[in-house]
Order: sequence, then C-alpha cells, then structure tokens
Amino acid sequence: MTEKVDTAEILITLTADIVAAHVSNNSVAVGDLPVLIQNIHGALNGLREPAALPEIKPEPAVSIRASVKPDYIVCLEDGKKLKMLKRHLMTHYQMTPADYRTKWNLPSDYPMVAPNYAEQRRSLAKKIGLGRKPRTGETAPVPKAKKTPTTRRPRKKPTEAEQSA
Repeated sequence: MTEKVDTAEILITLTADIVAAHVSNNSVAVGDLPVLIQNIHGALNGLREPAALPEIKPEPAVSIRASVKPDYIVCLEDGKKLKMLKRHLMTHYQMTPADYRTKWNLPSDYPMVAPNYAEQRRSLAKKIGLGRKPRTGETAPVPKAKKTPTTRRPRKKPTEAEQSA
C-alpha cells in the first residue's frame, strides 16, 4: 500500500516539476493549465506500465507451399530438409506436430513424413503382411509330425585304463 502512495506522490511531484518548467519558459493560458497537467500526468502514469509489444508474426524459412517435396519435408522453423519432421520438432523446439501446425497455420492433414518415404514404408508393410486381418476358415490343417523310432546306441565298454582307475 505504501508503495502505491509513494509512486503516486512521485508522479505528482514530477508532474508539478514538468508543468512549472514548461510554464516558466512558455506562455500558457490559465484555462489551458488543467489540460496540460492532465496530459503530463497521464503520460507519466502510462510509463509505469510496459507498452504492449506488437505481436510479431514469424516468417517461415521457406514458403509453406514449397516445404513438401517428394523426397523430403523442409522444416519451417529452420529450413532443414528432413524425411521425418516429428522427432526434429520435439528435440529442437519442444513442439508437437499439433503445435507446429497451429503456429504456422497449416491444415490438419499436413504431412510430417516425406511422401516417398511414407510410400516406401507403406509398401514394405504390405509386403510383410501388416494390416491384414487373419483369414478365417481357410487355414490349412497343420500336419502332425511323424514319430521316428528312436534307436539306442549300445554303451561303450570301458577301456582297461578306465577300469584300473
């Protein structure tokens, strides 16, 4: 509370000093004096609060349109050419893909992986059978393994050296 009183007193003192200096060097009509005091006090009071900084819109390293190429995606933050963008964003900028899309005003279907790389991974997954549901009813019966008769080998007869020991 005392801090507010102190700053109010300081503002009044500064206002009075500035008005006195202005009036002593310039001719001011008596009717204009209250307006002058209000203007100076308002200006000094406005200096206490930081001015709102204009929001700076970030500029991408490349145009959004040119950021997606068949073999790579260009990061709009730093201009690096990458096959996969998600890990780069998290390690360097602590951003999720959703944060990245929001910051740069990108559509929700903006790719985080280069198109050719995604196609290569897709074809590999299809080749090894990922994403297929197991076939029902068409499974071939598993043939039972035939038991082969086991023949026992005869025991070795101990040699004379082993018998004497």
